[in-house]
Amino acid sequence: MSTEHPLDRPMWHALGGPQAALNVGQGNVRRIDPAYGPFAGCAPGCEQDLAALVADYGEVWLVEPHEVAPPPGTRLIRSAPLLQMIADGAPHPCASDPQTVPLGEADVPEMTELALATEPGPWGPSTWRYGQFYGFRSEGRLAAMAGERMRPAEGLAEVSGVCTWPEFRGQGLAARLIRRVMADQRARGDVPYLHSYAGNAGAIRLYESLGFRARRAMVATILGKAV
Repeated sequence: MSTEHPLDRPMWHALGGPQAALNVGQGNVRRIDPAYGPFAGCAPGCEQDLAALVADYGEVWLVEPHEVAPPPGTRLIRSAPLLQMIADGAPHPCASDPQTVPLGEADVPEMTELALATEPGPWGPSTWRYGQFYGFRSEGRLAAMAGERMRPAEGLAEVSGVCTWPEFRGQGLAARLIRRVMADQRARGDVPYLHSYAGNAGAIRLYESLGFRARRAMVATILGKAV
């Protein structure tokens, strides 16, 4: 029986567990419905099977403990070191914040514009459907947002899609929105976790102030079709 923790390979476990309904891969490879993004995973030792997945769906993103070598027929587009963090300690006190408002289908055009401009991570037409997103509006404009993404096991939920327009940064909006997302996750019994680019010291300090701690180093590997 495997003793691997679900967070060690979150995409693989999410698409074989709580979010299996979104899996469009087969056998040794799993790939999320492209409308949700490009994330994928494969069974240990079956990395060669990723070539067929790339051929069928194009670019895929893997989040694993180590960089994934591109199998024949694919190429490495980019890899980036990540820091996986988890908030498994005592929850920080969180007062109600009525200015962080739920976002829904009517907000998708603004959410998409913000995500594509600030690049908090891959964004597709259904990314907002992962879970509840919250936003902060200034004079009617969506200034910042945060939401959820992968659920690798029952009791674990990823904070994701955290982004703010440059002119609204430095006001603490991201922290307020993350607290709101975390409050929802904890209310249903989930432990929040997230990924940060390893070199983003400012973001890591923010996450630490919200109760996250470093869990382990990870790598995002982006594979595409061979040229």
